[in-house]
Amino acid sequence: MLIGNHSAGKSSFINWYIEETIQRTGVAIETQGFTLVTSGKRRDTLTGTATIHFYPVLKELLSTDKILDYIATEVTTSKQKKFPLITFIDTPGLVDGEMLYPFDVDQAIEWMGHKCDLIFVFFDPIGQALCKRTLNIVEHLNKFAGEKIRFYLSKADTAGTETDRQKVMMQVVQELCKRPGLNKTGFNMPTIYIPSLANEKQRCVNQIEDVCSDIDKSIAHTLQSILNTLDKDCDTIVEKIDVTLAEDTVNGKHNVKAYTWWLLFQTLGYGMLLLLLTQFVFSILSPNMLNAVTDEQTTKLVFETIQPVRQLFALIPEENKYFVFGAIFGINLLFFLLAKILSRTKPRLTSRVKEASYSTT
Repeated sequence: MLIGNHSAGKSSFINWYIEETIQRTGVAIETQGFTLVTSGKRRDTLTGTATIHFYPVLKELLSTDKILDYIATEVTTSKQKKFPLITFIDTPGLVDGEMLYPFDVDQAIEWMGHKCDLIFVFFDPIGQALCKRTLNIVEHLNKFAGEKIRFYLSKADTAGTETDRQKVMMQVVQELCKRPGLNKTGFNMPTIYIPSLANEKQRCVNQIEDVCSDIDKSIAHTLQSILNTLDKDCDTIVEKIDVTLAEDTVNGKHNVKAYTWWLLFQTLGYGMLLLLLTQFVFSILSPNMLNAVTDEQTTKLVFETIQPVRQLFALIPEENKYFVFGAIFGINLLFFLLAKILSRTKPRLTSRVKEASYSTT
């Protein structure tokens, strides 16, 4: 993100870096909103709503009133330097006095400061290098993003002689050091200018490549952080896969036991039903009736087979038979209920999922 007073060279720097004229430049306040400049397959301009869809993280910014109409995205095909890995955020030019912005620019810039990786602060040696609004915003940003902030004296070739440049830099540094949060040792503010726009009469040291170096370092740091996060995420995924596979094994053993209980109680339940049915059928069926549908030898075999059951029921007193039959029927229902309760299984992984999990680990 680039911030600074109007005409500080923010848009010019973006155009120089991508080697394409995307942002308008000039002494007037050309950038009145936020413009995100990114690399893409084709040249395009996205308005506020389209920008929110392109960068979903910006939805949080909509809490700032009226800002939607002042957000845009410029997509360019430039592949210069490390631009394909970067998204520049060109912020509104900051001025003091009675300049009114259509939205809370200070709040919006601070919110952006939380999200971006680098914050470039451009001080213009001609005009409002000591713009209080810029200094106030920088002071607030420094509270939570001090390590992201880089200071540059832009348009250094227009500052006059070397003595004039040193005076401007001293004034800026003194103003910054008056603020408690910005008063720190090792303060650095390289002088930069756009080579193609340089004042031929006033040459000075151009440290614009230091800006590129800062960008390269930030990219490398971000990539390393992403790789470290990816490594941790992979370890977490492997651990969760191992836990899931272990749980699946336990669930498999549980399901085997559940099926065993189901088979046992189902067998007991249907077995007792079969006994009751057998007793009922053969209590009303005589050998002569069975001989009518089969031969005498088969009838004899059937009655000999069920003889133990008939003898068992014959031991029951006549007055207690209905009570016993009811008890047997109740026990039978209990068996079916136990079969249903104890046969509850737990979900298992499919063969395809387990195969994919084992290949991952």
